[in-house]
Amino acid sequence: MHSLSDIDTVGIVGAGVMGSGIGQVVATHGYEVILHDIESQYLDAGLDTISRNLDRAVSRDQINQNDADAARERVSGTTDLADLAAADLVVETVVENLGVKQDVFADLDEITDEDVVLSTNTSTISITSIARSTDRPGQVVGIHFMNPVPVMDGVEIVDGERTAEETLSVAHDFAEALDKTTWQSDDKPGFVVNRVLIPWINEGIRLLDEGVASRNDIDRGLKLGTNVPMGPLELGDYIGLDVVLDASETLHAELGDRYKPAYLLKRKVEAGDLGRKTGAGFYEYE
Repeated sequence: MHSLSDIDTVGIVGAGVMGSGIGQVVATHGYEVILHDIESQYLDAGLDTISRNLDRAVSRDQINQNDADAARERVSGTTDLADLAAADLVVETVVENLGVKQDVFADLDEITDEDVVLSTNTSTISITSIARSTDRPGQVVGIHFMNPVPVMDGVEIVDGERTAEETLSVAHDFAEALDKTTWQSDDKPGFVVNRVLIPWINEGIRLLDEGVASRNDIDRGLKLGTNVPMGPLELGDYIGLDVVLDASETLHAELGDRYKPAYLLKRKVEAGDLGRKTGAGFYEYE
């Protein structure tokens, strides 16, 4: 199995918000990045996001121009999953759907070297279930980055039923090499963060639906009362209300009615008002 010192190239499956954010951080820490998506339009958007965020970091004196240019050069894109054969570690960031993830991991199992650790950025789905689609379940692990990846310091490492101790060590070491701080969770629904965060967002939505307070007062109250940077409605919009609903439904199926999605959350998603990415959710965006 590869150790941290063996990792030079990181493959990332999925060029969306999480994949591009992870790619940016990995590249700025000296690793080569192969960013994959199934459609060229999604891949191009992810590469453009990385480039724009590096430019923004330069403008804010968070990184110098030479380092930004070097990071940009380390990132290559592909729509052919077979190109990840060159990766020494893979991070999967595709849609939160078990079947889709299992298909990706089955393909990665065939494509990559047998010593490569295959990790998933899932926030709610069982690592054990994902690993079942491979012949190397001991080398499958959760490496759950927080959004936005370049800003958030924490990474949740998730231990599947068959995950080897060596794999956990590689996952912790890799995240710490990116200047992140890690914690570890067993493979239980929602792990640590979403087990608490998703019902918090849902309860904020219920407060609005039941007329307890206005949208602004709910978020203002939670920010001032608990010293968090965003209230539950703002955060739901930022994450994407469809993503929140998917996570809620996964937790509800596993843990029962205390995780039942709020009615207003389902109504917003059905209307296509998903938050920032669609221009409207609980707030409106230009």
